[in-house]
Amino acid sequence: MLDRRRFLALGLTAGLPYAARSPWRADPFTLGVASGDPSPDGFVLWTRLAPVPLAEDGLGGMPAAAVPVHWQVATDPGCTRVVHQGSQEAVPDWAFSVHVEVTGLRPDSEYWYRFRAGSYESAVGRAVTAPAPGSPARPLRLAVASCANYQHGYFTAYARLAGERPDLVLHLGDYIYEQGSDDVLEPGGNARSHEGPEATTLAGYRLRHALYKTDPDLRAAHAAAPWLAIMDDHEVANNWTGLVPAERRAAAFRAYYEHMPLRPSARPDGSAMRVYRRLHWGDLATFHLLDARQHRDPHPCGHGYASCAVPVPAGHSMIGAEQERWLLDGFRSSRARWDLVGQQVFFGRRDRDPGPGLVVRQDAWDGYADCRTRVTDGWLRAGVRNAVVLTGDVHAHWAGNLALDYDDPASPVAGTEFAVTSVTSGGDGHDADAAGDHLLAGNPHLRFHLRRRGYLLLDVRPGALTADLKVVPYVSAPGAPARSAATFTVADGVPGLSPPV
Repeated sequence: MLDRRRFLALGLTAGLPYAARSPWRADPFTLGVASGDPSPDGFVLWTRLAPVPLAEDGLGGMPAAAVPVHWQVATDPGCTRVVHQGSQEAVPDWAFSVHVEVTGLRPDSEYWYRFRAGSYESAVGRAVTAPAPGSPARPLRLAVASCANYQHGYFTAYARLAGERPDLVLHLGDYIYEQGSDDVLEPGGNARSHEGPEATTLAGYRLRHALYKTDPDLRAAHAAAPWLAIMDDHEVANNWTGLVPAERRAAAFRAYYEHMPLRPSARPDGSAMRVYRRLHWGDLATFHLLDARQHRDPHPCGHGYASCAVPVPAGHSMIGAEQERWLLDGFRSSRARWDLVGQQVFFGRRDRDPGPGLVVRQDAWDGYADCRTRVTDGWLRAGVRNAVVLTGDVHAHWAGNLALDYDDPASPVAGTEFAVTSVTSGGDGHDADAAGDHLLAGNPHLRFHLRRRGYLLLDVRPGALTADLKVVPYVSAPGAPARSAATFTVADGVPGLSPPV
């Protein structure tokens, strides 16, 4: 077992003093620490060395040579009871990022971790391991977030989320925004600046990620709990599909991997990256994390709200044939109490015009209705006990029921959807008049809609899933408090929402 003094003493390798091992003159841990994708025996740990995080070349002010980074995992916040340790090289090719796959830990347990490079020591982060396969699990406290535009406001929601002490944080995309400082929120203007042009190159994406991680509230959210992270569109370009040039995709994917607590199996191969994956939380929950960008078929009616009568070919898919098969196989093999589908864009029907015909957002699952039907029918045929879809992208809290056939008023409830609002995107937002909300009036399966900023907090237990829709009153200035806007419950074996509390 190593105490702090012996941990720091590891810097005196081969008789070299700290200065020889630390050619930089400032703290290299400016971007914080993170953990992610827990398994029953471990998790992945992340950090990136960047003493000058906004250096123009995107390499964080590091020298052009590999640097050993030491890490520890302990059973106490002070890291005095160390149970695992090791070292990994941070290399220039991957922007001096480190992804450590820790194994050999106890299931369903709480740990703390830290890093050291040269004479510098990182902040301490908290991580947990998943329960053992098939084991009865204690209640799961899950925080959900998406859509954090640095220019649109302060990341207060991340700080409030961190204070909830969740077991896991599920991030559903738009972790960064690629837009330049000339992209201005109207009305009122931007609260902060991206301090540069639109990100299109590897250096540009690296700088944008680094800028976001200089925010202390985001760093606090990463240090509070392991993350399950998937990307949406703004990590690359607005409303992107596979038609985005390969060179730009490759740059965006590489920078995303370099800055997120992802396992090395997610390391991009050029312009391709494996985003979708599955994680288990004992017998309580299975997470099916989707990629609704990289594999989707183009839609003939664009990305916005439209009434589209253009026929699409059989098999037209939001997630691609291979990922569809993977998802349906996962439903068939799941034995969990709750199957949680984490994905990027609105899943249920959302008709903008309550009159005759459909006016729906083509970039969402409404533009891929046959694929949505196949997925919903898949979990029904598989006998999934409780299907809950968790959604980002829409900059508003939504709660609604899901159906197999939205044109049939008698179609039974097939599942539940909670869409989380944005951390900042869209600015302060506003309270809604539920009586005058035409989207709720025209879509009876949708039960709640609020365009404030915030996050979602789920309490998942064998008998029920409770969703607390948290909001902050403003993001145009720091320090806002958080409150609960509504609370919904989904009872085990009874699909759909119970009334809000």
